[in-house]
Amino acid sequence: RREQARLKASVVEEDTEQWQKDPHFSGLQRVGGVDLSYIKGDESRACASLVVLSFPALEVLYQDCRMVAVTAPYVAGFLAFREVPVLVEAVQRLQQEEPQLQPQVLLVDGNGLLHPRGFGTACHLGVLTDLPCIGVAKNLLHVDGLVRDELHREQVRSLQRSGETFPLTGTSGKVLGMVLRSCSNSSRPLYVSVGHRVSLGTAVRLVRACCRFRIPEPIRQ
Repeated sequence: RREQARLKASVVEEDTEQWQKDPHFSGLQRVGGVDLSYIKGDESRACASLVVLSFPALEVLYQDCRMVAVTAPYVAGFLAFREVPVLVEAVQRLQQEEPQLQPQVLLVDGNGLLHPRGFGTACHLGVLTDLPCIGVAKNLLHVDGLVRDELHREQVRSLQRSGETFPLTGTSGKVLGMVLRSCSNSSRPLYVSVGHRVSLGTAVRLVRACCRFRIPEPIRQ
């Protein structure tokens, strides 16, 4: 908890890049996606993936997928300590081998500020790599009074068209993220939250711009 709190003090919840302030993201050329996938029945090994796509064409420029040993145990609320070290290594390999392909922003399969202590995987990775990061989760994390109850399901059903959203406001009154209907063909939403060096509005716009299907291409790839 102390380490989380220490790192959390470095999170920047606003846009820091010129391309983020442009309605068409002019100047954004490379978007990265990271994910860790476990083998069913074996929590000690995982496939760590980093993919970089061109923007806005969303064509794969770089991919690094490798099996890694995961040594830290899973503890709820501290998943980043288990996953982020291998993702940082993947980013560092890219910076050494193909520095010209470094992503200008990373989409993380997980949460950012939408976390029991406001410091999910996307925040953790963002602070350690100093890259703009966005959390993109497929399921709602139950924090700060947020629950997937009938009211929440009703709000999700009200999202009729691609790009429609509603805010995730906790009982504390803080907006922790946005629920986004990312494509017309799927009624299942995404839960977008700030990781580092990006505002929530920009995060939502960028995730939507990266979606051909429900899951944004950098993470889907």
